[in-house]
Amino acid sequence: MKETTREILKELIKRYPQLYNVKNDIEKAYIILEEAYRNNKKVLICGNGGSASDSEHIVGELLKSFKKKRAIKQEVYDKLDEYGVDGAKLKNTLEGCLRAISLTSHLSLSTAFSNDREPSVVFAQQLYGLADKGDVLIAISTSGNSENCVLATTLANVMGMKTIALTGAKESRLSKLSDITIKAPEIETYKVQELHLPIYHALCAMLEEEFF
Repeated sequence: MKETTREILKELIKRYPQLYNVKNDIEKAYIILEEAYRNNKKVLICGNGGSASDSEHIVGELLKSFKKKRAIKQEVYDKLDEYGVDGAKLKNTLEGCLRAISLTSHLSLSTAFSNDREPSVVFAQQLYGLADKGDVLIAISTSGNSENCVLATTLANVMGMKTIALTGAKESRLSKLSDITIKAPEIETYKVQELHLPIYHALCAMLEEEFF
């Protein structure tokens, strides 16, 4: 990890001292994510309610520039010269990205599967179709016991993925299943969610700093 990457984590703890006791877990989660991206893998994210919004938010920070300018791959940049004005527009607009998928996004699939089969398995179904060995699942659940997140994490383990959970302070089904659990030191749902945001913002900023 670069020193500038480490400084982002230090700044997070300075701004949110209540996260000091989960600093090591945040760093371990970062290491899992960095290793996955270095091996050309991707991150898949799930959650319910506010945590579903967080899933989308994380993808938004990973698939485009967050804090820094991100160059696209040189071979793509050079190839765009062959496509005139359209190629030039793409060269001047595209931003580098880290591959990420929110499992809360696929409305037609999720409603069809929930109606035809079983709502609690909907994230696992998407994971089964989209994920590969070595990918990372981030499951966000303030209680740590959301059935659809637990089932997705179970399948991720079976598929040889790495698993990260973002939960509240209590021990939970996800904390027992996941490689790393970052337990925001709160119990009430909204307070847990308020701490999840700076945690995943820091992780996204650290990844961007490392790769761009």
